[in-house]
Amino acid sequence: MHRQPLNFALMGLALFAVWLLLSGLFKPLLMLLAVISVLLTLWLAGRMRLVDSQHHPIWAALRYVPYWPWLAVEIVKSSFDVARRVLSPSMPVSPVVFEVDASQKTTVGRVVYANSITLTPGTVTVALDGQRLRVHALTKDSIEYFRSGEMDARVTRAEGQDKSPHKGGANAADGAQDGAAR
Repeated sequence: MHRQPLNFALMGLALFAVWLLLSGLFKPLLMLLAVISVLLTLWLAGRMRLVDSQHHPIWAALRYVPYWPWLAVEIVKSSFDVARRVLSPSMPVSPVVFEVDASQKTTVGRVVYANSITLTPGTVTVALDGQRLRVHALTKDSIEYFRSGEMDARVTRAEGQDKSPHKGGANAADGAQDGAAR
């Protein structure tokens, strides 16, 4: 089934909805300008081949909606942990660089996983090579967190694959290196 027209239509509707939400004005002239703007954007996206069956369709992004609240909670929890470590000199900070496997099948899924790691305070994805991510973390505790595979499994589920969190799923300890040694 060829989905390019559907992808264009959904992208157009999304762009028009964003225009309406951001402007908040429903005057005929502004609505006409919105339609012209959306059509111009779609034409440019088509010329640049940004919307086709090979790219991540806009409707597939809806599967990630349940993932974002969970990630927001993880970001808040991690923010408090990093703040506590910074403000309390007695708490250990032991920088480490390690690699973790990504189980996602699509590039978009792996990029969402890598960006989720980077958005979580105290961790940064420094490299993404195929199915392996190199991560820098403030503490060695992060290795155990990523070894649990919970974030990986949630991104994989949002990607459209069924994968429940499991122990030892990601080989996070493989290649662990002290940050001080680098």
